[in-house]
Amino acid sequence: MNVQIATTPADMAKCRRAIQTLRPKLTDDLYEEAIRLTLADNRMMVFVETDGEAAAVAVFEYGYNLFRGKYLYIDDLSTLPEHRGHGYAGRLVDWILDYARREGYEEVHLDSGVTEARTNAHRLYLNKRFQVASLHFSIKL
Repeated sequence: MNVQIATTPADMAKCRRAIQTLRPKLTDDLYEEAIRLTLADNRMMVFVETDGEAAAVAVFEYGYNLFRGKYLYIDDLSTLPEHRGHGYAGRLVDWILDYARREGYEEVHLDSGVTEARTNAHRLYLNKRFQVASLHFSIKL
């Protein structure tokens, strides 16, 4: 179960369906430009491939701010429904945590919605030793 960094258009195409599973508003027409803009803004995409496509994908940003110091933030973590329960998302999280340690990052963060459908994701995060650290507030403009 090798984790790969998405660097080529072919890699991005392999990740399309897994990303769209989590982000259904990201239609085929919008996908390529959205990925280009996302990855141009201090982000990386990593994936685990099965049968020529990404069974699971993660997108994370890296940066520095006054509150967190040098940090990684997992924006997206998605597994195709037919590949859930095989450890792919856990493998991606482990890879990101190892990468963060190697590169000297101080913290890794993520937010997750609080619906019943997210219960398995929350179990994964807690099993990986993430702490519930705050409430996240937002406003749509």
